[in-house]
Amino acid sequence: MKEAVTRALSGAIYITLLILSLYWQHALAALFFVFGIICLAEFKKLINLKDFYPFIIFTILYFVFGYWSTIITTTNGFDEAIQILHVITIFVQLFLIKDLFSEKTIPLFSSKRYLITTFYLSSAFVFLILIANFKHEFTPLLLLGTFILIWINDTFAYLVGKNFGKQKLFPSISPKKTVEGFLGGLFFSCVASYFIAKFTNTLDSTYWLILAIIVSVFGTLGDLIESKFKRQAKVKDSGVIMPGHGGLLDRLDSIIFAAPFIYLFLRIVTYVS
Repeated sequence: MKEAVTRALSGAIYITLLILSLYWQHALAALFFVFGIICLAEFKKLINLKDFYPFIIFTILYFVFGYWSTIITTTNGFDEAIQILHVITIFVQLFLIKDLFSEKTIPLFSSKRYLITTFYLSSAFVFLILIANFKHEFTPLLLLGTFILIWINDTFAYLVGKNFGKQKLFPSISPKKTVEGFLGGLFFSCVASYFIAKFTNTLDSTYWLILAIIVSVFGTLGDLIESKFKRQAKVKDSGVIMPGHGGLLDRLDSIIFAAPFIYLFLRIVTYVS
């Protein structure tokens, strides 16, 4: 009971900070900068990278591409630079998916560690801010909707998997995840997408439904990839900053991995509209 209360309190603090920051875009940018630094510190420990340079790279990327989107008045050259960052990020993440399925351990030679910290983790926080400032307009409900989809997917994947799960999804990496749990999370995320569309007045229900599928699929992949990093590091959690939950990276791993794909879909929606 004590552990459940501790877990609930730390989770409530995390959610409250996120929701309160949505009222002011600079507060949101500051919060995600702090979240990014913490997640990067936790991830560096997982991959045994001791250099300080990843923090410098993260700060530059975040302020040049992320925070700048909250104050920019012209898009000359900015969108092109974002597209380049976006393409590289997607490319690196696709390789991580490949390594998840094809490699016993994710290769972590020196140059790849910098690539992963830059384009798996650091750039993800850029895209979270860009989602909230999509088309250079502060649209916090768009970001909140994606987080709600993540929370619903994780919650119902756990509940359905615990009560009905039989077929293991990826036993070598995460023995508790089941196919039934994944499908349950996907189903309830799709149901929630209708209500998110109705009450946020951001995208229509069809687009939110597609986002629910993207969030469930790539969020689950992100969780599995982080689990594989933890298994290689022989640790249960990425950190201890959230009592009852582990590290902040453990809470954000799904949205971190899904963010570039969410942003890609939003760009496609803009192009076809």
